[in-house]
This record gives sequence, structure tokens and C-alpha cells, in this order.
Amino acid sequence: MIKGLYETHVQVSDLENSIRFYTEVLGLKLAYRDEKRPIAFLWIGDNKEFMLGLWEQKENLQPRHFAFSSSTEDILNHSADFLKNKNLKPYNFLKDGMDKPMVFAWMPALAIYFNDPDGNQLEFISILEGEGKPELGVISYEEWMKQ
Repeated sequence: MIKGLYETHVQVSDLENSIRFYTEVLGLKLAYRDEKRPIAFLWIGDNKEFMLGLWEQKENLQPRHFAFSSSTEDILNHSADFLKNKNLKPYNFLKDGMDKPMVFAWMPALAIYFNDPDGNQLEFISILEGEGKPELGVISYEEWMKQ
């Protein structure tokens, strides 16, 4: 029955600002804006593949996390510059102060993180070939390639 995840929703403090961020900065396409409620829906990808819902919430904002699928090549070669050029700070979980992608060895997957204006934690992720190695934890891509 289940073939994938079609949509997710996040709370935002300023709907107009968030629409601008997700469309102008990240390149998503506005699908629908509800004029009766502070809600907007954005297309991710082509042909209505995936959807992101933005819900304006003025109080008790609860930041969330979600990941955009990406290619390994784009994450390795373009993600840090793409984010920095958009005035976004890329980060990883290696606690090394670097903005290089890391590998979740249990999956395995390559990933880099950044935040939206409301502190929602966003991620570019690419599943890597091969079997997971959970005993390695979170490591650099260079370390992963030595395995």
C-alpha cells in the first residue's frame, strides 16, 4: 500500500516570509494559498511529486525536521556553496565545526543540514550504495569511502 511519503507540514511564524524563503531561496513552487486560513502548499520536484504545507502559527511555534532528497554529487559538490550563497549556514553532526556533509553509516546516507527562518531543521540527503555499518556511527564522507 505505502509507496512513499507525499507531503509534510511545518509551522511558520510569518507565512509571507516563509513562502518567499521556500520559493525564492530554495526554488519550490507555490501550489495553493488558502485565503481563508494562513496556510500555503508548495510543490517539491516536478509533476506534483511531493508537497510541503506551511501553517502560520503565531504562538507556541514547534520547529520540525524534514529532508529533501538530493543526489550524492549535488550534496558533495554544490550544497555548501548553494546554501552559503543563499545566506544559509550548512552544518553537520560531526561536531567538527565544518560545513562538510557527513554519512549516517547505519543507512548509509550522505547528509548536510541547514535551518529555515523559523528554526525548522532542513536536510539534503542522498542514500549511498552498499550495506549500512551502524557500528561506525556518523562519519565524514572521506572516512566512509575508506571502508
